[in-house]
Amino acid sequence: MEIFSGLLQGFAVALTPVNIMWCFIGCFLGTIVGILPGLGPPATIAMLLPLTFQMNPTSAVIMLAGIYYGAKYGGSTTSILLNVPGESASVVTCLDGYQMARNGRGGAALGIAAIASFIAGTFGVIMLMLVAPPLAKFALAFSSPEYFALMCMGLAMVVLLAGKSMVKALLAMLVGLWIAGMGTDLFTAESRFTFGQAELLDGIDFVVVAIGVFALGEVLGNMETREGVAMLPVPKGLRNLLPNVEELKACRFAFLNGSVVGFIIGILPGAGSTVASFISYGIEKAVSKHPEKFGTGVPEGVAAPEGANNAETGGAMVPMLTLGIPGSGTTAILLAAFILWGLKPGPLMIQDNPELFWGLVASMYIGNVILLILNIPLIPLFAQILKLSQYVLYPIIFGISVVGVYSVSDSLFDLSLLTFFGLLGYCMRKLDYPQAPLILGLVLGDAMERALRQSLMMSQGDLSILVSRPLSAGMLVLTALVLAVPMFRKANAWRMKAID
Repeated sequence: MEIFSGLLQGFAVALTPVNIMWCFIGCFLGTIVGILPGLGPPATIAMLLPLTFQMNPTSAVIMLAGIYYGAKYGGSTTSILLNVPGESASVVTCLDGYQMARNGRGGAALGIAAIASFIAGTFGVIMLMLVAPPLAKFALAFSSPEYFALMCMGLAMVVLLAGKSMVKALLAMLVGLWIAGMGTDLFTAESRFTFGQAELLDGIDFVVVAIGVFALGEVLGNMETREGVAMLPVPKGLRNLLPNVEELKACRFAFLNGSVVGFIIGILPGAGSTVASFISYGIEKAVSKHPEKFGTGVPEGVAAPEGANNAETGGAMVPMLTLGIPGSGTTAILLAAFILWGLKPGPLMIQDNPELFWGLVASMYIGNVILLILNIPLIPLFAQILKLSQYVLYPIIFGISVVGVYSVSDSLFDLSLLTFFGLLGYCMRKLDYPQAPLILGLVLGDAMERALRQSLMMSQGDLSILVSRPLSAGMLVLTALVLAVPMFRKANAWRMKAID
């Protein structure tokens, strides 16, 4: 009853004309930011934060939260239509989303992404409202050994992203881990793998690698073939630009999978939407009746990661609001904003600032509806991009890639790295090496190394700490099982072949 009355109070706050306006502005800006590669929610919120200092704190939080989950919606657009991931969490959407566009179902893929985002975002808000305090306490049980085990489990998903060759997938993942190790060692301040280049002391930005490997690699691969000159197929009629009943039916469990996995992973501080989207995609592929079709353009391959990406938003809010611990880079900036406004997120947040807390929760309900209304009508407009001849489309992709990379660091050196990784992506495409495992290794490598070294510092160099704690031991056992299953399948296939 207390939750219900609090929610009514929140809607009374969020439904005022001023707050609805700020919610719409935040959702719109977030969608635009999500479409542009290179800019993400953390960078945008950081840039706009000074503008909110003279605003009412409740209105400011509502607008910034709108930017946060609006960017999650927008990130799928270029991933699906152009194979250009705007941030790390959008990489998984490229795998099946872009293939759906190539198969003439680009509009349907955008529709599935919007619906998955709406369902998962709403689920995340409901769970934030109902189970925030107990789940936040569960998240506190996670320390460095548990985070290391979680990252290992995320890397084990390479098995499900391997394509035809497990060996090639593992090699690609190892290259990603090596790239993640470049730069300055966080613990000893020594340089690693910089090859005498001062520009590499800060490491290599994810955006450079992802856009180079996916976008430029795709462009270079298609430009050498005659088939690449033709336009991507565009279905005619509004009905064919939206997902049909069969596609939505196929995605019903993917919506649930993405919502639950995304929210749970979002609660864990530092895990993030990238881990959530990879694990959700891996689970969906593992339980599918046709796992071999993943990567060829199945709607479940879009629904699961997009759902996880958006449910993570509600999950990341849980530790920030109830414990004062940021669950992601974006919530870290939001936490700084709360402190600047004189607010103290923590166990007493709901009691001391009920208007702000419940107003934020209610605005997230409203924001998800606004984003659905905003994005569904735009699907036919976005789908018109596919009508462009690829002689026109490829220079546009190249231009977006260059601008996106340069906007992150204003560095010409990063543009040379973009060229290098574009050629690497082209070579991987030609040699049939999967690209997703490389990105997975890059994204998780740094966090995995940090968690391992912190664990060893806790135990004074004793590796048994990783298996002496129940949570970490359980996840490591699950990781081993995930890696072992394909080996047993191959061994059984060889045995049956020998019998025949």
